[in-house]
Amino acid sequence: MATALGRGLSANTTEERIPHMEWFIKAFIRASLLWFAAGIALGVGITVYPQWIIYRPAHAHMSVVGFLTMLVFGVGYQLLPRLFGHPLYSQRLAVAHLFLANIGLGGLVVGFLVRPHSGFAGGWVTGTGGVLFALGAVFWVWNLWHTFDAADVQQRGRARSGQRQLPTLGE
Repeated sequence: MATALGRGLSANTTEERIPHMEWFIKAFIRASLLWFAAGIALGVGITVYPQWIIYRPAHAHMSVVGFLTMLVFGVGYQLLPRLFGHPLYSQRLAVAHLFLANIGLGGLVVGFLVRPHSGFAGGWVTGTGGVLFALGAVFWVWNLWHTFDAADVQQRGRARSGQRQLPTLGE
């Protein structure tokens, strides 16, 4: 705060009002944007070179799984623990998820690009990528589920101690 005031900024700067975002959350969101750009580039290529239609599965996975799912993962890691009022169960699991999801999706995309030309080898690459991506998604579910369970335990503890609980939608 002293450095902000020293630069002539008030104590109520935008920097101080923005909630902290962990690096792996930013990495999910950045990966989402990169997958979106790659999906758009391949989509343009398919439009310009219609024979590239054989790469449509790669384009679809870059756009849907890469862009949308990575964005959901990042936003979910940022918002859901805050909504439940409890820190994320495991940041290490989230980091493992980040790498598994992106490496797995990369394998899926490479497999889809290679498969029309090599058949069997492309299938193995696609399958391996799919398994890695799915394992990362399981890590996400596991991590958030345990976060929610911890929040429920904390909420029950408040109720037993007589502390006011957080209001629900019906209150």
